[in-house]
Amino acid sequence: MSRRVVRQSKFRHVFGQAAKADQTYEDIRVSKVTWDSSFCAVNPKFLAIIVEAGGGGAFIVLPLAKTGRVDKNYPLVTGHTAPVLDIDWCPHNDNVIASASDDTTIMVWQIPDYTPVRNITEPIITLEGHSKRVGVLSWHPTARNVLLSAGGDNVIIIWNVGTGEVLLSLDDLHPDIIHSVCWNSNGSLLATTCKDKTLRIIDPRKSQVVANNFEEPVALQEMDTSNGVLLPFYDPDSSIVYLCGKGDSSIRYFEITDEPPFVHYLNTFSSKEPQRGMGFMPKRGLDVSKCEIARFYKLHERKCEPIIMTVPRKSDLFQDDLYPDTPGPEAALEADEWLSGQDAEPVLISLRDGYVPPKHRELRVTKRNILDARPPSGPRRSQSASDTPLSQQHTLETLLEEIKTLRERVQAQEQRITALENMLCELVDGTD
Repeated sequence: MSRRVVRQSKFRHVFGQAAKADQTYEDIRVSKVTWDSSFCAVNPKFLAIIVEAGGGGAFIVLPLAKTGRVDKNYPLVTGHTAPVLDIDWCPHNDNVIASASDDTTIMVWQIPDYTPVRNITEPIITLEGHSKRVGVLSWHPTARNVLLSAGGDNVIIIWNVGTGEVLLSLDDLHPDIIHSVCWNSNGSLLATTCKDKTLRIIDPRKSQVVANNFEEPVALQEMDTSNGVLLPFYDPDSSIVYLCGKGDSSIRYFEITDEPPFVHYLNTFSSKEPQRGMGFMPKRGLDVSKCEIARFYKLHERKCEPIIMTVPRKSDLFQDDLYPDTPGPEAALEADEWLSGQDAEPVLISLRDGYVPPKHRELRVTKRNILDARPPSGPRRSQSASDTPLSQQHTLETLLEEIKTLRERVQAQEQRITALENMLCELVDGTD
């Protein structure tokens, strides 16, 4: 008599559960824009959600602990002149987030650890280079301040946020709208999907497609989902891929292995209400004491609901097999090192003692001074006595000195505003 062999896997019994009602975020006007992104981004400090906003685009940023009903006057991050289409937290600074908009721009924002008393309206930097809407953002996994954007102009631009410069522009690799972009683990290659129904593997520094023959899949899984957008989230630590459909009410998850049949169905988490979008917590933001291996932030029409995936274990000890060392918040490379051809794997950290996010770290943008790019020496046109190089130099030095003085004055005022806001927050907290 033959006996069916059951495949051994520690993830066969992953258990999904929605958070309790008091752990949800209520009264959030989730954006109704019809776009393919997840509309939600989360890290160990903050939850960010694209929201409805009159007269432009906005998103809300909440400290993770600020659950419950959100005040209707809670400050937003505003500044775009058209709807925000995508947001992404910087993997190397939990206080920095980028936003992409229908207004063709990308804005990078510094989020304070305290709750601001008014809308955040001034980005650290605005990146302008796309000719149509920008719908996809993705930070480089290992290089500091490197941000990718993709727009309706079928162009991918890779930026150095620290200087505001374009590092690379990939403008002839896609014949139609780019739906999604993903880096590999060390940021040496990109995978893209396009409206032409072609998946491409791209070496961005060579500006060339290195593979796109994916006509024969290694595994085919039929999904009984609707025609809505499918949001995939992959956890390389556990080799589990989670599939969430926009407009669907379930999360299906599969384990990926090196041996055939490669893709193994694990289970489905189902709920009553469909999801408008979904955020996925980085591994360092999980509660290892509860054997939590994934946490989603499911968007409803008016709220956000955490969904927690755990592997039931009887022991209270740290489970080494569930939590290998995972990417931490330190960058492995600088932007110019990556551009020159260097690659590096993520800098890993242990979760044995849990993860405590570092305090506020400021992102400083140092724009290249165009005045440093002096014209080459050579024949010049004749100059009048009143237009001598000496007088030009004197005027230039005067202007630069005045700019420096004004900049110092503005920075001093910003520091005073921040200090006053902190004092106000302490006073408000003290009266609660």
